[in-house]
Amino acid sequence: MDIPKVLLPVMFHRWTTISFLHWPVPAERFRVPHGLEVETFDGTAWLGVTPFVTTIRPGLARFPETNVRTYVRDAQGRRGVWFLSLEAGMLSAVLGGRAGYWLPYRWAEMSARLDGDRMSYRSLRRWPGRPGARCDADVEIGSALGDKDALATFLTERYRLYTEVAGVLACADVEHRPWPLHQAKVVSLRQDLAEGLSDDPPVVHFSPGVAVRVGMWRPIRRAA
Repeated sequence: MDIPKVLLPVMFHRWTTISFLHWPVPAERFRVPHGLEVETFDGTAWLGVTPFVTTIRPGLARFPETNVRTYVRDAQGRRGVWFLSLEAGMLSAVLGGRAGYWLPYRWAEMSARLDGDRMSYRSLRRWPGRPGARCDADVEIGSALGDKDALATFLTERYRLYTEVAGVLACADVEHRPWPLHQAKVVSLRQDLAEGLSDDPPVVHFSPGVAVRVGMWRPIRRAA
């Protein structure tokens, strides 16, 4: 498993109470920059909607997020995440993510609440982009997952993010222990952050969370 060591982290986070909701989609649905290719599992690409809570250096800030993403490889074969959108419940985090990493962050009115074995997420976009875009999800948490199967590993164990900084393809490493996963299922879902998805129930996993070290972005030389 490609888990980088972040020697000079610029951010220390905890990502907690995260639900991974995934749908199979055609790879041609996604547009990714030259130098990246959409990665598939058994020939199928996947779109993820991942609501969770971010804590920045315990005591500094805590806010919900919801990311929409797919999975990619670069010309060196390194695996990572390509974000389609990132909702966050704190405006300063949105501004920092957009300015520092050029990621498509959106400010939203958000909440995340754990009640027994049920996780409830609410998100309503404020700015920028289409106002009113939402993701309201209730997820029932099941038993701890023992050994991850190949699909769960493919969908969750990602330790690199890709972005374009002023038109330059770049990546940043993300270091954390492998996600401790639970079985889970969606009880209710109302969302339009990602459109055109199958009516079939998504593949769902839940994790109580991990501590995270995030490195600064660095440019990637594109293949000719």
